[in-house]
Amino acid sequence: MFGKTTSIGKIANRLKQDGKKVVIAAADTFRAAAVEQLEIWANRAGCQMVKKEEGADPASVVFDAIQITKQTNADVLICDTAGRLHNKKYLMDELIKIKKVIDRELPEASKEVLMVLDATTGQNAILQVKAFKETVDINGIILTKLDGTAKGGVVVGIVCENQMPVKFVGVGEQIDDMEIFNSSDFVKALI
Repeated sequence: MFGKTTSIGKIANRLKQDGKKVVIAAADTFRAAAVEQLEIWANRAGCQMVKKEEGADPASVVFDAIQITKQTNADVLICDTAGRLHNKKYLMDELIKIKKVIDRELPEASKEVLMVLDATTGQNAILQVKAFKETVDINGIILTKLDGTAKGGVVVGIVCENQMPVKFVGVGEQIDDMEIFNSSDFVKALI
């Protein structure tokens, strides 16, 4: 998953512009510099971020973020989790643990599990989606890096096979470069 951190910042920015109060949980505690990168995007979007030190338990970060979301009456909580982990069982287990914390602490909340896919990713994306869907039941895709030569054609098969929508597309590096997916525009650009 490439473009995950920037996608979170861009979506947080869209929500903030829509008048929502957003909290971001920096639960990708495994990747060096992940928290720092996310903090830059959270600051750009003007959103509160909850973090701990590198290597901290990701589920504990999410738990703390949920408490802050409740205390501050925030409208939306966005949780950044470790990416590129479909072939690492211990990281997939962490994702399951995070989901359990969210389900326990926010049982009534509307939840979306979105997977960020780089438009340049080929057939490996199919395996990634399958592994994540089996673990946490993804219900949408964010397709990034559509600002270059990549067309993201692999997403057609993923959507058909998994019956899940593409929600957003990333079309650049700026904070406003996130658009709601439009299938007609996508097909025109693909063809």
